[in-house]
Amino acid sequence: MKLTFDPNLSFQLEAIKSITDLFEGQPLEDSIINYDLKEKQKSFIQGISNNLVLSEEQVLSNLQGIQAKNEIKISDKLDGMNFSVEMETGTGKTYVYLRTIYELNKLYGFKKFVIVVPSVAIREGVLKNLEITHEHFQTLYDNIPLNFQVYDSLKVSTLRGFATTNNIEVLVLNIDSFAKDENIINKPNDKLNGQKPVEFIQATNPIVIVDEPQNMETEKRITAIENLNALCTLRYSATHRNQYNLTYSLNPVKAYDLGLVKQIEVDSIIEENAFNDAFVSVVSITATKTKVTAKVSINSNENGAVKKKTVTVKVGDDLYKLSNEREIYSNGYIIEEIDAVNQCISISNGNILYKGDSQGGLTDEVMKFQIRKTVEEHLKKEKRLNKLGIKVLSLFFIDKVANYRQYDSAGNPIKGKFAEWFEELYQEYITKPAFSELNKFPVKDIHNGYFSQDSKGKVKDTSGETKADDDTYGLIMKEKEKLLNLDNSLRFIFSHSALREGWDNPNVFQICTLNETKSDIKKRQEIGRGLRLAVDQTGTRTYDQNINRLTVIANESYDDFAKSLQKEIEDDCGVEFKGRIKNKRERTAIKYRKGFEADPKFLEIWEKIKKRITYRVDYKTDELISLSAKAIKDLPEIKAPSIRSTKVQISMTDEGVGTMYAGDKVESYGDYSWKIPDVLGYIQSKTELTRSTIQEILSKSDRIEDILINPQLFLDLSTQAIKRTLYDLMINGIKYQKIGGSEYEMALFEAQELEVYLKRLFI
Repeated sequence: MKLTFDPNLSFQLEAIKSITDLFEGQPLEDSIINYDLKEKQKSFIQGISNNLVLSEEQVLSNLQGIQAKNEIKISDKLDGMNFSVEMETGTGKTYVYLRTIYELNKLYGFKKFVIVVPSVAIREGVLKNLEITHEHFQTLYDNIPLNFQVYDSLKVSTLRGFATTNNIEVLVLNIDSFAKDENIINKPNDKLNGQKPVEFIQATNPIVIVDEPQNMETEKRITAIENLNALCTLRYSATHRNQYNLTYSLNPVKAYDLGLVKQIEVDSIIEENAFNDAFVSVVSITATKTKVTAKVSINSNENGAVKKKTVTVKVGDDLYKLSNEREIYSNGYIIEEIDAVNQCISISNGNILYKGDSQGGLTDEVMKFQIRKTVEEHLKKEKRLNKLGIKVLSLFFIDKVANYRQYDSAGNPIKGKFAEWFEELYQEYITKPAFSELNKFPVKDIHNGYFSQDSKGKVKDTSGETKADDDTYGLIMKEKEKLLNLDNSLRFIFSHSALREGWDNPNVFQICTLNETKSDIKKRQEIGRGLRLAVDQTGTRTYDQNINRLTVIANESYDDFAKSLQKEIEDDCGVEFKGRIKNKRERTAIKYRKGFEADPKFLEIWEKIKKRITYRVDYKTDELISLSAKAIKDLPEIKAPSIRSTKVQISMTDEGVGTMYAGDKVESYGDYSWKIPDVLGYIQSKTELTRSTIQEILSKSDRIEDILINPQLFLDLSTQAIKRTLYDLMINGIKYQKIGGSEYEMALFEAQELEVYLKRLFI
């Protein structure tokens, strides 16, 4: 299969023109000059260099015209020769800047280009795009010769060809290969007559293209790019940190509205009523010069309900106190050690938990349910889309390689729990009559893990930007077309860090993040791997929105997902969603009007409420027992802990990121045996009633057996029922008494201020 490219997409042509128009007025015949590279005043090499004759004033005037046409804030001065293009992930950013190279050569004759990338993954993606677009561009531009190469520190002599040939030359550079003084490229080299390799690049006055510049904003990296002696620097990203001289903007909302990326839906997988175990999850461990701390997630009593929260702990901290005295943490949950070197904590019950580990809760059950939903969604789409010649791929991000692949004592690879679960669940679904037509390959052939390897060939966890990752990218990125072929068995891809950035495939329809804690991958980065519009077996892109739907299987609520996505878009792109988010600048302090205390109407009210009073409460214990027992008896059915899948469609408009309900599913865990806590003691701590009173209430309610189904839910609902009854009796039995002559002082009010959003007062 060959991927096909549409040369007439208006939004891409506009992005290209936003750069080429910067040089309007540049004479074609003056854009290239010959130069001599000298050593000790002696010429030893003749090269070809870009040459700009336009003044900065002319370039600024051109920039302002482009910005006015593209409805972008107009620059009042030139922010250096840096120019930024904003394009949402999946809209063809790499295609645009590669075609811009051809256009700049066609219109003005520029020939020397350097593409700077921040990581191995993005480098491999750029090389793949140079390869698959080459024939397409050769057809469009009359077979103009173009050479491209990636810089290799072991082959620095190839830079001689980059500098001397009279063709279009494209050099791909990883920022880490030239950002340090000790890099080979910055040191004199015998293979180049004692010249520094970087001098061959500098001499060409190249047009530098920076891919994902937000990853190269440190002082050292900025200096390194400036050291390339660029004619100008073109910066392409969906998430610019600094938009230097912005020429074009295709933000996420515009791309979404125009149907240029897949529509997004979220299948939210979360626990319900699962607070019976002592849940502890290690989020991170931080060491400073003076202390070591850890962030852990626990269940906590919060405003009458149990909720997960993250707390920072040090050695000696008691999770019982930090959980607002949840009884389940009362014995053996003191932090005894925090080991920053090995990234683990020790708890007084003897447990050792490493970063990413957890105990209690339904963590494994949630992740297994995520795999189930991914398989189910995949097969439903595959059954529908295979008939249209569209292959369906699913992508799993995992936090630990060992969860997918392990090794026995002899060093032989064996399946981790994710691989075991996947094969079990896939076999369950593929044998159903509804999906039997898709059962064409052995289950072992339809999934694979793409991880970096150590020197012995064993897979390992890596950051995604190391030398060890190179082979990983070669496997998955150089075979993009093969993956799209229906006859290729691979459908499900498991990856550690390698595929988080720089890799995408147009036919990724499901993305599932399997973490033992809530995913900390940025939402735009997470969905970015699957935003591209799908292609069929001829390599032709489809624009049918009923086909182009990306399902994200997330271990968090869909509302949280949508809010996080909206905030990231606002922070990354400067998009302001109307009405959904309040403008902090509109917040103002409101002070009470001076002299209000002399207003006759206020004084009339004040006389009625200013007296200080006390009260006492009378109620009968028998009545409390009877009414509380009835309240508990009338409680709704106590359900076992469960995992709920809720699917919603994500929408993006000027109003914000919204959701629309699309269906749900619940899986119950009623067969579990739960530890039964001190029932009377728990309710007593919340109500301050005697144990005998509580025992009589529960006995008369006839609901005591419900504690075996879901202990914590029963305790919480029963406590609430008793407290409601108690409060009702107390309100009816209140007697007020005035305390001799005491009055409230108006000064208490004068000391207060309010902060409000002014617009809210008028809505």
